[in-house]
Amino acid sequence: MNYCAIDFGTSNSAVAVPDGAALKLAPVEGAYTTLPTSVFFNTDEDTREFGRAALAAYIDGFDGRLMRSMKSILGSPLAENSTDLGDGSAIKYTDVIAIFLDHLKRSAEKSAGAAIDRAVLGRPVFFVDDDPRADQMAQKQLETAARAVGLRDIHFQYEPIAAAFDYESRLTREGLVLVADIGGGTSDFSLVRVGPERMNQVERKDDVLAHHGVHVAGTDFDRRVELTTILRELGYQSLDPEGREIPNRVYFDLATWHLINTVYAPKRVSELGLMRHLFTDVKYHDRLMRVVERRLGHALAAHAEEAKIGVAAGGETVIDLDEVEDDLRLAFDEAQLIEAGQEETRRIVAAARDTVQAAGVSIRDMSAIYFTGGSTGLAFLSGALAAAFPDAEAVFGDRLASVATGLGIHARRVFA
Repeated sequence: MNYCAIDFGTSNSAVAVPDGAALKLAPVEGAYTTLPTSVFFNTDEDTREFGRAALAAYIDGFDGRLMRSMKSILGSPLAENSTDLGDGSAIKYTDVIAIFLDHLKRSAEKSAGAAIDRAVLGRPVFFVDDDPRADQMAQKQLETAARAVGLRDIHFQYEPIAAAFDYESRLTREGLVLVADIGGGTSDFSLVRVGPERMNQVERKDDVLAHHGVHVAGTDFDRRVELTTILRELGYQSLDPEGREIPNRVYFDLATWHLINTVYAPKRVSELGLMRHLFTDVKYHDRLMRVVERRLGHALAAHAEEAKIGVAAGGETVIDLDEVEDDLRLAFDEAQLIEAGQEETRRIVAAARDTVQAAGVSIRDMSAIYFTGGSTGLAFLSGALAAAFPDAEAVFGDRLASVATGLGIHARRVFA
């Protein structure tokens, strides 16, 4: 029984372990069975924190380096590079992923009461869009990290197919389901034939009629929110005295988690300081330099995510930017969120339609669309997907745990 199933997500992660004849999600942070995919290298206290504790330590102002959304760099040249931890030392990004996987593995072993060296790992349909070689490299990098922490027998399963296993466990008759797994980094779709007579089969390749995905999801909505609200108050899309738009690279980097620290390099800070003459309204430059010099980039990104979540929970929210400037507050509502993310929504819906088209079936043949992943909590997004398949029942799984549970079901079939 020494196996586990790991859902290493862009935004949140979980791990499932055997529990007698059943499965359970292992506690991975206190009593929590999911945790944000975050590591904080605390150089003040020479410690490492994970998940919520990592974010809290960073916000509390400890010196160090916060790493988040590490999965999004797999398959890119950046994955094999090293990053500065803020104390003169450096670590490879892939080693950071190994450290996080080790935390999940240790949590699984504690819950199972035994050492674990076998695992099923989830993976998106595409780590990298339209680049099979980079996609293959991404899986290899993840496998290498898993082997580095002592996992020897490793199997991969597509995350949306794992979610289909979880859905299938509740069915009483056969159907055709489009699984929409929309997390932090990718939106993955699988059209799967499911049913009680199929669920105990280990090999289900013939039941997967099509799968497709795009590298667009929750963090992209966060990025849009930050660009269209917060970073406008720092000069994004403002004009110089000649009527030209201010160079925007710094704003795009500030809105991208794994690039934020590149803005703090001394040479770059000096270059940004020399741009003051380009700002028609110098208050924007003052705010930008304050953010860079005080290293507030991750805090701004967190504000954008919190605003998205706040609006998704219902109503209007206020983005408080007191750390940038006293009394700087921005109202934010659902209409602004929908407008900010309209291109991302269009691409996600198009990917879902492409999946069904690739299977060669009519949308009227679908019995359900099954939603999982944290970003399906965005009502306008899940609504747009449901509207694209009006005859299919909209079914919502556990947004953060369906994939881990489904991976556990697959692991039991593979290893038991």
